Amino acid sequence: MLVAAAVCPAPPMLVPEVAAGAAAELGAARTACSDALAVLAASRPDLLVVVGAADPEHRGSYPQGARGNFHGFGVGADVQLGQGEEGPRLLPPSLAVGAWLLGRAGWGAAPVEGLGVEDALETARCLDAGRELAARDDRVALLVMGDGSACRTLKAPGYLDERAAAFDAAAGRALGAADVPALTALDPGLASELMAAGRAPWQVLAGAAEGAGLAGRLLFEDAPYGVGYFVAAWS
Repeated sequence: MLVAAAVCPAPPMLVPEVAAGAAAELGAARTACSDALAVLAASRPDLLVVVGAADPEHRGSYPQGARGNFHGFGVGADVQLGQGEEGPRLLPPSLAVGAWLLGRAGWGAAPVEGLGVEDALETARCLDAGRELAARDDRVALLVMGDGSACRTLKAPGYLDERAAAFDAAAGRALGAADVPALTALDPGLASELMAAGRAPWQVLAGAAEGAGLAGRLLFEDAPYGVGYFVAAWS
């Protein structure tokens, strides 16, 4: 069953080498992510699964030891999902950022695997995937990587959409309260229009958390670069 979860944003800009001169701008987000990972470690999980958005070519499971990098962002930084043999596929960016966070935290509390979730995955299938993850072991923890709307300002990747602030506010409330029904109710169509890549991973979390009775705390909420970023801890 699910015993804890951490929700973190997934932009490669979270990695200082990628952000370069702008690295300090996400310092508070990195600190909040570290605090959320501490909650995961304290839960004494038997298994940690990192869940993040992926394109169709990168969806599916990643074994412990899978590697990723940020070469596409002009940085030679490589990451690894726990210790183990290199897997057959490179991690998608969302899972690579998760692997970076775990490496930064010196994670060693439990074996680590990854799951890439396609952005367009229907809510029902997201929930089923989460239920399957929660049933994997006696004590399962999730590190859920995903962003809110990318349409919060005129300079945002998706330009300004007046619906974005309300969508992110609802998502932030749900993540902060560990509100499974509210996460389940997020509209996939609207999320796609607002470029909210976190919708599917968050709904995987909702499926995993059904009946777990977890409480949540929202540790960070902001929209730098016009993108909604959230950090939450469930335990």
